[in-house]
Amino acid sequence: MDLSLVDLAPIPEGGTATEAFENTIERARHAEELGYSRFWVAEHHDFTDRLASTTPEVLMGNLAAHTSDIRIGSGTVLLNHYSPYKVAESFGVLDALAPGRIDCGLGRATGNPVSDFALQDDRSERRQPTDHAGKIEEVAAHLYDGFDDDHRFSELSLARSRESIPDVWVLGSSPSSAAIAGDLGLRYCFAAFIRPKPAVRAFEVYRDHFQPSDMGAGPDEPHGMLAANVTCAETDEEAARLRSVPEANRQRLRRGQIDRPPIHSVETAIDELGHVPDPTPNTLTPGDWPRQVSGSPETVRDLLDQMAAQTGVDEIIVQNQFADPEDELRSHELLAEAAELTPR
Repeated sequence: MDLSLVDLAPIPEGGTATEAFENTIERARHAEELGYSRFWVAEHHDFTDRLASTTPEVLMGNLAAHTSDIRIGSGTVLLNHYSPYKVAESFGVLDALAPGRIDCGLGRATGNPVSDFALQDDRSERRQPTDHAGKIEEVAAHLYDGFDDDHRFSELSLARSRESIPDVWVLGSSPSSAAIAGDLGLRYCFAAFIRPKPAVRAFEVYRDHFQPSDMGAGPDEPHGMLAANVTCAETDEEAARLRSVPEANRQRLRRGQIDRPPIHSVETAIDELGHVPDPTPNTLTPGDWPRQVSGSPETVRDLLDQMAAQTGVDEIIVQNQFADPEDELRSHELLAEAAELTPR
């Protein structure tokens, strides 16, 4: 099984973004040593008291400099806020810094109205909704020289390696994003840690819509990846105990308590939940997956095999939240063993 990681650069309790990035670099180097395929970083703007990954294209350059061959990517760039040309320029530069190792993950999201407004160049009250599929296609066209000769952008070029081109991915959590990826002939990653229920349907839509990209920006056949929140420990019971942290933080989000500080201990999370979470069931029913899964290496391997079989994906990328960074590194080690990754 091809396995990858996506990182949120969590800020340690009482710490700074500098410390968060140092920890992210450590996790990226550790992932490379363990044999993970990709290491992606997220884009968040509404939780800067707890998550430092606001600008993946900047952080990616530093991660590439501290690693050797693991692919480095964005999970995701929120394209609804930005110019496709500027995004393509950024990833062209990243390609020049780390030829053959860059993944350009593109998605969209809205959050706090204030941060959304601050990110926009057009702040008029009549600002029109953006054409998400069109913006993704434009990024790919800039990267892959895909504009017709009579297009006004055909004369533009990017600073890049010329040895390679970033792989373009569409990221989403609904069948509509799957249709966009299929229609454009691009790679697709579904965020099951956000909306697990439509995962199986989303990949059906992706495959039904898939047609190879006219500009060669994607694979010849559908290529899907599933993003899942996974906690791995020595036993199912210990993994469930560690899973209390993401479950308690998720509970706060559902209650609208985003102004409360993040939970930095398993004990606090269990107190807030009022119980230790039960181990993840051994059998996952399509359309009824839990938002977070956990278990021993053997259990997690079986769960991920079920998720891959039900969606038909080629890869799984793991997100997780831990109170203790050492528990997170150990989880990554156990996952690598479970997936039989080849250490570098």
